[in-house]
Amino acid sequence: MLGAPCCNSFGRLGLALAAGLTAGACSPRPATPATVPDFDYTLLDGTRARSQALHGQVMLINFWATSCGICVQEMPQLVALHQRFAARGLQTLAVAMQYDPPSRVADFAQSRQLPFGVVIDNTGAIARSFGDLRGTPTTFVFDRQGRAATRIEGQPDFAELTALIDQLLAQA
Repeated sequence: MLGAPCCNSFGRLGLALAAGLTAGACSPRPATPATVPDFDYTLLDGTRARSQALHGQVMLINFWATSCGICVQEMPQLVALHQRFAARGLQTLAVAMQYDPPSRVADFAQSRQLPFGVVIDNTGAIARSFGDLRGTPTTFVFDRQGRAATRIEGQPDFAELTALIDQLLAQA
């Protein structure tokens, strides 16, 4: 849901279980873009960039909100993941949702010294370019060619995510 804060605590296993228990009541899982959508963004420090400039690197793009407990809880693990793989070519963008107050996002990023790019999606255009985002956190990983490797709704299994990123970084 893009219009209001929404934390998705199901994760992939939980979504599969929920879908099985409700037999048709759940809508199908939203489509993941086949490649990195082309979007412009401005980092908190004012640096302007375009997603296409990140091609050639593995990209982790995390949609989050300061009002989302799961997002706040997983942030130290995203920091650790970024720090582990940044030197090998992992680019991490944390995209704060449109409804998140910019001052809270900036305070959060500064107080936790987030080492990766933080973007405030003021208009919701970035989120729309990724299709149907149902809630936060939602994480996308793209390979060096810009192809989608995974979409994770809810908190990732960080062991699986670490293994995937390690594998993608090992590929030429």
